[in-house]
Amino acid sequence: MRSRSTVLETAILGLLNESPLHGYELRKRLNLLLGSFRAFSYGTLYPALKSLQARGLIETADPEPAATTTRGATRPAAGRPPSGTKAPLATGRRGRIVYRLTAEGKEHLQTVLSSSGPAAWEDESFDVRFALFAQTDAETRLRILEGRRTRLTERLEAVRESAARTRERLDEYTLELQRHGLEQVEREVRWLDALITTERDRVRGRDRDHTAGAPDAPAPRNKERG
Repeated sequence: MRSRSTVLETAILGLLNESPLHGYELRKRLNLLLGSFRAFSYGTLYPALKSLQARGLIETADPEPAATTTRGATRPAAGRPPSGTKAPLATGRRGRIVYRLTAEGKEHLQTVLSSSGPAAWEDESFDVRFALFAQTDAETRLRILEGRRTRLTERLEAVRESAARTRERLDEYTLELQRHGLEQVEREVRWLDALITTERDRVRGRDRDHTAGAPDAPAPRNKERG
């Protein structure tokens, strides 16, 4: 439960780092970020917002102005309003509360995004960390992708060994489900291989540009022997 809460908080901080958002828009962005199959409800979102606010990582800005309408108003004829009519009542929806990162929230987010340990590539958190790769430095991205690939490769070997041992005892539908699972992991490993190659090329290209732009080192001076 704690892991899932941490993943949601990281997603919220990452989105608010791009721009302040009110709760409804934040929920829509979360659904886009994580996919509808991991959509979060208001019952999950607002406790997370409250926790982040209590820890000083986010704060509320002034509510967005809401449109004001009139109720019971009758257009009067030219001149003075007809006698006996009541003044129209002003009504309107409450402005939506806007959430934004604090300085402490930005610092906390950068600490999270710079981490690349096992928690970053596990099933529960990898999707969110990957979705925030645009805010993550290249070396950290590469370590997370390599860690994820190692974990999936280990899982793939374990599933293959299990399949080989139990193949004769399983019915055709269970075998088909097992094959489907293997194919899914194999596809993700190939996808990760392509991403890792791209990230490595990007890092090498950046290093070459950095080296090319560095000033030439001065040639050593030869000392004459007396």
